[in-house]
Amino acid sequence: MTWADQILPFLKNLNLEVNLPSGVRVMNPYRGKNVYSLCEKFYKRYYNDSSPRTLILGINPGRNGGGITGIPFTDPIKLEALGLSNDLQKKPELSSGFIYTMIDSFGGPDKFYNKFYISSVSPLGFTQHNKNLNYYDLKNLPALLGEFIKSCLEQQLAWGLNRKVSFCLGEGKNFDFLKKLNDQHRYFENITPLPHPRFVMQYRRKKLKAFIKLYVDKFNLG
Repeated sequence: MTWADQILPFLKNLNLEVNLPSGVRVMNPYRGKNVYSLCEKFYKRYYNDSSPRTLILGINPGRNGGGITGIPFTDPIKLEALGLSNDLQKKPELSSGFIYTMIDSFGGPDKFYNKFYISSVSPLGFTQHNKNLNYYDLKNLPALLGEFIKSCLEQQLAWGLNRKVSFCLGEGKNFDFLKKLNDQHRYFENITPLPHPRFVMQYRRKKLKAFIKLYVDKFNLG
């Protein structure tokens, strides 16, 4: 069974059944036939094999990236650049810009995706008042999402992902949450935190090359 054979049903069946706080909405792009079709093309291109993969975990999909394309850290512009033309709104996402610059430095999409699988602590994203909402932004939200997050992570790990190391995008609250979860369940021997792409692009852009090098160096070691 290939990675694509496991990833695609997982995405298609993602469903969050909890009573969310007032004004919080879930983004589930996989319910749209057009988006799911794009995901099929993407994953069958880059994951149509069973070679070992290491997990990279973001926070949760954003409304201009994975929240509409269904592919983590990939906005519609980057998706089209991969040869996957789409009719989604061509609005750039900062995190997507960083990730694909890094992927190019790593050696390109074929080489990168052959070694890594990107997901998120919460594979579904959230908005509140039409703005991105991280799963940890509201005090009671992590507790509400706890079982969903745990179930999603365990389903993905069951595919045979590398358990020796994983990478966490975000050195603050995302890493704190994931580390606590890992301390309880011992999913990985080691979790390596990295500065979140959006943080770099928004606050440290002048040092972009240094952060790209940091990522590439860590991934080459991993």
